[in-house]
Amino acid sequence: MSHLQYFDYEGFGDNMKKAINYSQAVRIDNRIEISGQGGWDRVTEEISDSLPEEVDRAFDNVEHALQRAGGKGLDQVYKLRIYITVPLDEIMEPIVRNLKERFKAHGPLLTCVQVIALYKTMKIEIEAEAHID
Repeated sequence: MSHLQYFDYEGFGDNMKKAINYSQAVRIDNRIEISGQGGWDRVTEEISDSLPEEVDRAFDNVEHALQRAGGKGLDQVYKLRIYITVPLDEIMEPIVRNLKERFKAHGPLLTCVQVIALYKTMKIEIEAEAHID
């Protein structure tokens, strides 16, 4: 059986660990799974009114959680699940821009699902899985 190592990050991650008791990432052997990351500011927990900024922050938070768990960067991510609360045509541009800018070595597997609601006023949440050396 694998030894599980759980990780959080300062600010939002630590606050959620205390308030709800969930972790931002788990390392299982040579894999890291990232809990759903929204477009929150990690210190203030504010969610931007700007949709492109919210999307950018969500990708930033995925990368931050990955690195906190011992990953090197998004090139190690092989799978993304993106949950959105707005129609895809309203959010597609910033998602595609981030995929093209941040995943230069490959395109990860991707599932994008529209849902009724996410945490607070979030319009995007991203889960990720990574393989590490």
